[in-house]
Amino acid sequence: MSAAGDKTNLLGLPQRELEDWFAARGEKPFRARQLMQWVYQRGVTSFDAMTDLSKGLRAKLDDMATIGLPVVQSQHDSADGTIKWLFASGNGQAIEAVYIPEPSRGTLCISSQVGCALDCSFCATGHQGFNRNLTAAEIVGQVWHARQVLSPRPNGESAITNVVFMGMGEPLANYRAVKPALEVLLSDWAFGLSRRRVTVSTSGIVPHIDRLAADCNVSLAVSLHAPTDELRDVLVPINRLHPIGELLDACWRYAAQHTNRYITFEYVMLRGVNDAPEYAEGLVRLLKGKPAKINLIPFNPFPGTEYERSSADTIRHFQQRLRRHNLIATTRRTRGDDIDAACGQLAGRVSDRVQRRLGERTISKSPDRRSGASRNRATV
Repeated sequence: MSAAGDKTNLLGLPQRELEDWFAARGEKPFRARQLMQWVYQRGVTSFDAMTDLSKGLRAKLDDMATIGLPVVQSQHDSADGTIKWLFASGNGQAIEAVYIPEPSRGTLCISSQVGCALDCSFCATGHQGFNRNLTAAEIVGQVWHARQVLSPRPNGESAITNVVFMGMGEPLANYRAVKPALEVLLSDWAFGLSRRRVTVSTSGIVPHIDRLAADCNVSLAVSLHAPTDELRDVLVPINRLHPIGELLDACWRYAAQHTNRYITFEYVMLRGVNDAPEYAEGLVRLLKGKPAKINLIPFNPFPGTEYERSSADTIRHFQQRLRRHNLIATTRRTRGDDIDAACGQLAGRVSDRVQRRLGERTISKSPDRRSGASRNRATV
């Protein structure tokens, strides 16, 4: 549990933990459900305003607890309706969340870490380095803030219909905080989102894919980006620990948990790197006949990158080649690039990389499963 001073921050605690917190203080467990409704469904953070709680309990909560929200430093609005928020994360660091409105849905892309240690070569977040994991309160707080400031949809529903863990950080590398945050997102007493409308994206931390299947089983997106281990080792370095074959086995286990469950495979299109026809054929060999969807993502440049975006014609021909083999293949529309809010551009502010350097000391060497060579294994 996070705390402000000697007060416990109740934001981000899942129902079971919140019930235990109340019970330990002599209160009935159903008080947890009441509090969750006030905070997440009504947007109330003042205990004094929670009028179905007794005055004595409200006073007790004021003395012992808080609803601690992340501080918003700025908001940027794109010409296409995309909105990006910068949230302070302490010591001069900051993380970002992005809202993407569409006619049929409103998607909020949230962060799980301050920076990222996995160092995918085409990602602005990895280029920034890594500072620390976010707490469950900081993760949930992004959703809470967006829900409060966004106007409801024309049908009266919340502006946020979908939440995706595709912002800064590798969600499964912060599993201890992501799991309770997911529970809050899914809880009927909190945000009440469908499992199919919450997506966790991962670069491929295989053991935690299996844990996620057992614990939450939300929608899963996998950053694939290459059909061969040789290329993926360069683009997504965690592939050296969990190569493609092992990763796909975990994906098919995950999909088997529910009927009609598909895994989304993200594939950023890099000019002259992974966009040739033979790479499309490689994806066909890996994914044909499997419960897979492929999301082709035009690369979004950022300062210091060596990569360029594949041409529109190249992306279209790549997609057509996949579809000829009856694979579901879509191309993501670039949104928010005028405010650096497009996919792969989120960098926040990660100026203190002390934790990244410390982390490098705890990155152990493990045998590469293909060659016996020594490969980096990130501590999770």
